[in-house]
Amino acid sequence: MPSQVREKNILHFTVVWGTMPSAYTKHTPKICAASGFAGAAAGGYVMSDKKIKKMVGLSIFTAIVVVLQLLGSFIKIGTFSFSLVLIPIVVGAAVYGPGAGAFLGGVFGAVVTIACANGSDYGGSILFTANPFLTIFICMLKGILAGAAAGGVYNLAAKKNVYLGVFLAAVAAPVVNTGLFCLSLELFFRSILVDWAGGKDLVYYIFVVLVGVNFLLELAANVVCSPVIFRIIKLVRKS
Repeated sequence: MPSQVREKNILHFTVVWGTMPSAYTKHTPKICAASGFAGAAAGGYVMSDKKIKKMVGLSIFTAIVVVLQLLGSFIKIGTFSFSLVLIPIVVGAAVYGPGAGAFLGGVFGAVVTIACANGSDYGGSILFTANPFLTIFICMLKGILAGAAAGGVYNLAAKKNVYLGVFLAAVAAPVVNTGLFCLSLELFFRSILVDWAGGKDLVYYIFVVLVGVNFLLELAANVVCSPVIFRIIKLVRKS
C-alpha cells in the first residue's frame, strides 16, 4: 500500500475511534507532523483546537486593527491622526499574551508606516521623507512594545485583580506608544521639531501641542472602554 494512502487510513481510524492502531504507533510522530494533528495521545486534539482558536482570534483582531487604523487616518487632530486601534491590541494582548500583543502592535506599526510612506499621514510623511528607515523603525518599535507592554502588565496585575489588570493594560498601551514616539522625535528628528515648534519650548510643544490632545483622547478612550474590554476578554476566554 502506498505510504500516503496508508497514513490517510491511519488518520481516518484515529479520528473515528480516538486511538491509533498499535501496528502503526511508530509512525505517530511522522503522521502527526504531516497532518497537523497533535496525535492520538490524550489532550492532542485539545492543543490543536486551542491553536486553531488562537489563530482565528488573532486573525479577527488583526483585521480590526487594520480597519480602525485606516479609519483613524481620516480623523486629524493637529499634525497626527487619532485612532482607537490600541483597544483591540489591549484585548488581544490580555487574551493571548504579550507575544500576541506585540504581533498586533506590529500590524498597527506596519499600517502607520504605509500611511507615512504614501502621504496620508501628513506629519509622518514629513518624517518618512527626512529618514524613511528611522521612521519605519520608530513606527514598528512603538507599536510592538505598546502591545507587549499591555500583555505583560495585564499578566502581572491580573494575578491580583483581573479588572485592575485590564485597566493598567489599557493605560500602559497609549503611554508606551506615545512616550516612545516623543522620545524618538527628540532623539532623531530634533531639527524638524525645532521648525515645527516655531520658537516654542520643545518639551511644551511635543507634549502639549504636537501629541497632547491625541494622547489624552486615546488614553481616555482606553480607560472609558476598559469595562467593555473586561467583558470582551471574559467572553473570548469562555468561548
